[in-house]
Amino acid sequence: MKNLRMKAARAGKDWSQQELANQVGVSRQTISAIEKGNYNPSVDLCIRICQVLGKSLDDLFWPEN
Repeated sequence: MKNLRMKAARAGKDWSQQELANQVGVSRQTISAIEKGNYNPSVDLCIRICQVLGKSLDDLFWPEN
């Protein structure tokens, strides 16, 4: 499942995938794969992404009903 909420939060900060990747310590390809729904990040990575984007786990990673 694509993670459009994470992509939107990243875009809201006007960050590229590379800029977000640098902030959380992963590759740009990892950010791309998460946004495309091709990779399920660890809880630790989810938390780091949420912290730098100023969002909660529910905001970015909890499935919508």
